[in-house]
Amino acid sequence: MVAMWTVPPWRWFAKLGATFGAFLLLGIGAGIGGQLDDGNTDKANAKAPAAADERHTPTSSATASAPPEIADYTGRSLAEAEGRTRSVGFTTARHDASTENRAIHNSADWRVCFQDADTARMTIDFAAARSGEPCPKEDGGPLEWPMMPDVVGATYASAVKSLTHSGISLSPVTLDDVYLDVDAPTAEEAAKNGNEWHVCFQSPDARKQVDSTTEVRLDLGRWTHDSSVRSCPESKDTTYEDPANAPDSQKDEDGSGSASGGNGNSSGAARSGSSGGSGSPSGGNTPSDGSSGGSSSGGSSSGGGASGGGTSGGDTSGGSSGTVHPGAFCSPPATGVTAAGTPMVCGPAADGRNRWHHA
Repeated sequence: MVAMWTVPPWRWFAKLGATFGAFLLLGIGAGIGGQLDDGNTDKANAKAPAAADERHTPTSSATASAPPEIADYTGRSLAEAEGRTRSVGFTTARHDASTENRAIHNSADWRVCFQDADTARMTIDFAAARSGEPCPKEDGGPLEWPMMPDVVGATYASAVKSLTHSGISLSPVTLDDVYLDVDAPTAEEAAKNGNEWHVCFQSPDARKQVDSTTEVRLDLGRWTHDSSVRSCPESKDTTYEDPANAPDSQKDEDGSGSASGGNGNSSGAARSGSSGGSGSPSGGNTPSDGSSGGSSSGGSSSGGGASGGGTSGGDTSGGSSGTVHPGAFCSPPATGVTAAGTPMVCGPAADGRNRWHHA
């Protein structure tokens, strides 16, 4: 006997509806959940590339590196300028900055006047002038050589300031004296007594161009307020600062010595008349007495004439003459020293006559 349990029809449909509703709700929930997951994933995926771009995309300063800064090499050695710019990757070029368009063989002897750099192409062109030359006002212009100032009549100290202000270097300046009895000073000696030395003559003349081949010379005279001579002579190497040093003055002071300095025989005759008269009868006809008289009292012998001339005239016939006066007459070859110990030699002076001058 089988017992069967029969469910009423309305309950069957109720269970079926409940089951269908449950599946429907599950499907809707799964769909909504999937959409939410897809949205979050998209957002995450969108953020990830952005973050990656921020990490891996270089900035504009990194991608395009700034060009190196070029120092100003104006006035510096061309060799140094070329070496430093090449070390940072630049290609260098060079040319003469003046109108002379000279070739540059040794860059160490040139200095930079102008420079033109192209940082995009990494090239630089230097316009240069020789060391010691002034730069032109612009690239390709004439060299701006200084003009000689007028320093005649000024003290040496003032002349130095004028030369320096004009852009003239003092290293090639030659100093000379204007008097026959004064030695030329050195630059140190003239600077030490710069207000006592005065410029009497100059070369070149005022407002003349002084270039690298020009010899600048200053002829100086020295005096103070206590000096007997406080002015420049009319011409160089023609007068004495101390008139007593002039040979003519020495002859005038000696009186008869003028004759003895110029002619030994005349001196012998004069002296023979005064002191050799008594000796003439006893020894005048004797050669030995004649030579003795000539050496002691200025007899007519040639020995007496030579002795007299050598003593009072300042002339010599060779060898060392001891202490001599600069500018005094002499007979070459001969050497001597001044009272200050300066070596002197005998030779032609500016007037064409043999005089003592420093060796």
